[in-house]
Amino acid sequence: MQSSAVLAAILAAGLALATPAMARDVTHAMGVTDVPDAPLRIVALTNEAAEDLVALGIIPVGAARSANSDPWYDYLGAQLADTMVTGEELAPDLEAIAVLQPDLILGNKRRHEKIYDQLSAIAPTVFAESIQGTWKDNLSLYAEAVGKPEQGAALLADYRRRLDAIRAGLGERIKEDVSVVRFLAGQSYAYFPASFSGSVLADIGFARPAAQNGEGLAELITKERIGELAADRILHFTYETGDGLAISEGESWMAEPLWQNLEAAKTGQVYGVSDAVWATAGGFMAAQLALDDIETIYGLPTTR
Repeated sequence: MQSSAVLAAILAAGLALATPAMARDVTHAMGVTDVPDAPLRIVALTNEAAEDLVALGIIPVGAARSANSDPWYDYLGAQLADTMVTGEELAPDLEAIAVLQPDLILGNKRRHEKIYDQLSAIAPTVFAESIQGTWKDNLSLYAEAVGKPEQGAALLADYRRRLDAIRAGLGERIKEDVSVVRFLAGQSYAYFPASFSGSVLADIGFARPAAQNGEGLAELITKERIGELAADRILHFTYETGDGLAISEGESWMAEPLWQNLEAAKTGQVYGVSDAVWATAGGFMAAQLALDDIETIYGLPTTR
């Protein structure tokens, strides 16, 4: 039986679980959706939604596989031990989602707009508008959708508390600029303020090099432009898939005379950080881990 036929059969069967009473309207990127007052079986189609649910005290019944993981990020593995994989963030498995009989699906317009109607036929579906730098707005939306707006607000209040403490600990160092570069197989990118990593650095109050204040999330750059990375400190992360090519990309960049001539390189102010935390995860828990990294890099006491 073809995939579409299997999905149709599942939906026609009525998805035997009783559906909680629809008690609330949630306004989101695709309109207004009636959602259960207290959803019990939630599927998260993005990595950020999955970890935001965990932060809210909810274990999703299904979630997109964590990017470049098997199947979850290390810091989520224990919490998601009983969560079923429902495809990839960019390729949700509709059959797997339907089999789980969810009463709420959380997704993202930028990622999943084309399948919104199919998802809505399975369960009430709520989409965030965008991703990456909008993670705080997305957390608030997810918290509203699951009926925990106060808990969502409390998480963000704690994040702001940590920011205040970190700024105080930095003192004059808050005036430093921080450069961000990501290495992939055969490609390297400079990351901008609208990215997840850029949003965290902006929340702290760090400036960015002039070349990293562009529109969008990131820009493909070549070794000839290494000089544009110049900053008081440089953060780099590597999207390594197991073939070693991304690691080799980073090593080749850092072996370049242009790189070695950067003041941050000469003074030991270049730091490798987790790609999952700073690039692919994109949610509340990743933001907390990113702040942990900043505390470590700057020798600050923990604010956890």
